[in-house]
Amino acid sequence: MKKMLGVMLTLMCASSVLAFDNDDSIVRWKNIAGVITAPGVDNPVGGIRAGAGPWSVRSGRAQVNLVNGATSFDVDGLVLNGSNSSGTPGPVTAVTGTLVCNAGTTTVTVLDTLPVSLNVHGDAHFSGQITGVPAACNNPVFLIRIATPAGPAGRWIATGTQRFIGDDEK
Repeated sequence: MKKMLGVMLTLMCASSVLAFDNDDSIVRWKNIAGVITAPGVDNPVGGIRAGAGPWSVRSGRAQVNLVNGATSFDVDGLVLNGSNSSGTPGPVTAVTGTLVCNAGTTTVTVLDTLPVSLNVHGDAHFSGQITGVPAACNNPVFLIRIATPAGPAGRWIATGTQRFIGDDEK
């Protein structure tokens, strides 16, 4: 009887762990890359216009939980390539992280983090929540967008690369 109770308890614990381990709800981008575009050339993603020139990134990463909206991103060395502001973030002093669900479809959904400061070295870090993630978030894309100054606000200047959903990198 004790062995049977032990086996049942073990199975119940294992099933409860599996029920809460919805690993497919986690999307990770192992790197962040700057937008590669010539000045004046647009490269829209999910209806969002690209920055007005090329940007580069030293390093970065992003993660979004599609169930509860927990989101984090880090970007280091997000700077312009070219113009009189080359090697700096230029006038950009704040950015937002943007999750684009169902990119390339008629049901595209765009969700932003709160703005965070972008320092003079092009570093920004966010950890918090986004709300409103749709039940079906296919082909998720992560963008870094300009929050300030107002003129170019909303344009994307960097994107997540090397996307992994759940445990597909294992």
